[in-house]
Amino acid sequence: MLKVIDEGTKDRHIPKLVLASEKEANDFVKKVESQGFDFVRFEIPDMAGLSRGKTIPISHVAGYLKSGLNLYGGTVALDSYSIPVRNSGYNEEMNYQDCVMVADQNTLMPVPWLEKTGRVICDTMWYNGRAQLAAPRMLLKKMLSVAESLGFNVMMGHEYEFYVVDAETRKPIFGGQPIFATARTHQHPAIDDLIRILQAQGIDIITYNVEHGPGQVEINYSAQIGVDAADRAFVFKNTVKEYLAKHGLLATFMTKPYKGLSGSCAHYHVSLLKKEGGGNAFLDLEDDDGMSRIFKSFIQGVLDHARGAMAIWSPTPNCYRRIRPHTYAPSNISWGIQDRSASVRVKASKDKSTHMEVRVPAAMSNPYLVAATTIGSGLLGLMHERELMPSGSGPKEDDPRYAKLPTEIEDALDAFEADTALRDLLGEEFVKVYLAMKRQETARLRDEIPAAEVNEYFELY
Repeated sequence: MLKVIDEGTKDRHIPKLVLASEKEANDFVKKVESQGFDFVRFEIPDMAGLSRGKTIPISHVAGYLKSGLNLYGGTVALDSYSIPVRNSGYNEEMNYQDCVMVADQNTLMPVPWLEKTGRVICDTMWYNGRAQLAAPRMLLKKMLSVAESLGFNVMMGHEYEFYVVDAETRKPIFGGQPIFATARTHQHPAIDDLIRILQAQGIDIITYNVEHGPGQVEINYSAQIGVDAADRAFVFKNTVKEYLAKHGLLATFMTKPYKGLSGSCAHYHVSLLKKEGGGNAFLDLEDDDGMSRIFKSFIQGVLDHARGAMAIWSPTPNCYRRIRPHTYAPSNISWGIQDRSASVRVKASKDKSTHMEVRVPAAMSNPYLVAATTIGSGLLGLMHERELMPSGSGPKEDDPRYAKLPTEIEDALDAFEADTALRDLLGEEFVKVYLAMKRQETARLRDEIPAAEVNEYFELY
């Protein structure tokens, strides 16, 4: 097989996938051995952001670095119940063939709760050398390349909330509404142990605390430049679930697991850095709020495409149950400086930390896709030199002047399908797979009879 894989596309923003040479593969194995690993997990993030892949004994790692590791080619086009997505272009149309996992050697890190085991994050291609352009990590790389062509690198970070419950009883590990209660933060030793496990994988934890819901936790870590940031989010989410399960706990990023209780979100923080000099392109001290024209156009681009991006920011029917009045879950297309009621909150610190926080994404969202759609939308705002609309005053959700975000996934999918500019930038291969997947999931779940309907109607009628 060729050492450098031609992506088979005229799109200059698609990076080339490179398989390891003999020397590179042998050097990598020496690195793996020096870190004490006997096994390496080859992992890809699927469309939901879950880890899928295979675990390899060290004696076979070099071979798979050189040739790629075979994997079912439709893995990225399996829906939330692992059902192959029809009409996606990735399953029956390809005769259910395999793809090849191409390891990113720079992502090697330990899996601390498994003995002598490391992991690498992979990209995927078909056997003819064509990259799987619907794969979330590849999509983000494409958007980062677009940003780079415009003179920017991207600094970003994801901020997750999740619930922790006893795996058998499904009861939260603490009760009440204890937001920021220090005693609750350290009540269960598994949470403190989890922090150390995350740090052992190179994730720079900056704060952790309990949130508003019973058993709800938030753990924050530092921002990173480029795809590394989404890789950290991917490792973070999967570590939380996999490690806490070792302690008899179930961690869920389900957006709205309980009626009447706080939903779980995934706030996304982003800024553009100038390739030349590394300065914050969002900062302009001549502006009253310290916001550059670039920043303002970027925000407006995100607002312009928010209705379509909502299908990715809130990717399941359950996510839309989070959008309830006065719950800090944005319901309209708005922005404001330090405004928690707006869909875009501007952190106008008037220094190098100036950035924006998109408060719409749900905890079930895929970090690569949230980043790709937000960056893509913002760059469209830059390319079209969009003027930023007025921010207004007062809580945004109480202001009827702002356009509403979709409140049902079907409406969000329709908005995404209709957003031709965002579709064109992301690419039709991704859009085809994503829309087919989400429409299949939605139709399947719509046919289920909710327990609430049975309780309401079965006996009475």
